[in-house]
Amino acid sequence: MRRYSEAVKADVKRRISPPMRQSVARISEELGIHGVTLYNWRKDWRLQGQVEVVPDSQEDPEDWGPAGKLTEALVTAALNMTKLGGYFRQHSLYSEQVDYWHQAVQESNAQTLMTMA
Repeated sequence: MRRYSEAVKADVKRRISPPMRQSVARISEELGIHGVTLYNWRKDWRLQGQVEVVPDSQEDPEDWGPAGKLTEALVTAALNMTKLGGYFRQHSLYSEQVDYWHQAVQESNAQTLMTMA
């Protein structure tokens, strides 16, 4: 059985945690670590409370295109804090991801206004 350094495990933990939340398949492909090993690590970290437990989804929100991220930023902008929590759980999103998308939209709009002036 192959042993991995603590640095490699820390990198994997960072990648599967918010706001990155990369899929196990993606990490496995990039690092060449068997998926079963990664799932076992994730399970252990979740049991120890080191990784946030979230529902698995088929599509990683970070892989959505710009239009999908813009749509989510616009939809969530109109929701209050109570509704946001349910929305995030339903769509397997993290507030950090959506906050980043909101910021990107605002910066994009600011650049457009500066260019038009």
